[in-house]
Amino acid sequence: MVQLTAADFKAMFHKLSARLAGERDHLCELDGHIGDADHGIAMEQGFGAIVKALDTLAVDAATPTDVFNIAAKSFLNAVGASSGPLYATAFLRAGAALKGKETVELDDAPGLIEAMARGIEERGKAEMGDKTMIDAWKPAAIAVAQAREEEWPVKDALSAARRAAEDGVEATKAMVASKGRASRLGERSLGHVDPGAASAAIIVAEICDFLDR
Repeated sequence: MVQLTAADFKAMFHKLSARLAGERDHLCELDGHIGDADHGIAMEQGFGAIVKALDTLAVDAATPTDVFNIAAKSFLNAVGASSGPLYATAFLRAGAALKGKETVELDDAPGLIEAMARGIEERGKAEMGDKTMIDAWKPAAIAVAQAREEEWPVKDALSAARRAAEDGVEATKAMVASKGRASRLGERSLGHVDPGAASAAIIVAEICDFLDR
């Protein structure tokens, strides 16, 4: 059975940071249609701060929970926008789910997507259909829960989560924003992808790809 360590989760955050840096301009473009065109910058800064902090962590003496707790604090300090406290809470929930574990079995790792989604949902008070990042996170979490209940192989669970998040992003085009800055646009938000959902799907995909390596 594959066991994931603090070093593995540190590597995962490096992968996330690199991907989001590469998607910065695309996310800013999406945000320009219904927001302030800075979402890509915020995500790049947040994940950049995480890896900078993790690079000072002695992973041999750290636990997976330590990694996620540092990620939470670093992201919150770096990102003042609404996504700051949302992702900080997501990482704290993930860390709490791993509390007391020196290593994490690969079969249990997809549950991190559920924990993160719960944190975002609880902190943001958004529901599916509000045209927010939860429209990508929640379907991914539901897919993971269903896969666990039906005892799917990890690979299939990860594929289902990735697809569910991507489908959730596409679905936001047909939604009228009711939360955040985009809600000021009303019907004019129709036809545009929610940038928070888009970045969420990227994060879900990178987590799934990392675990499926």
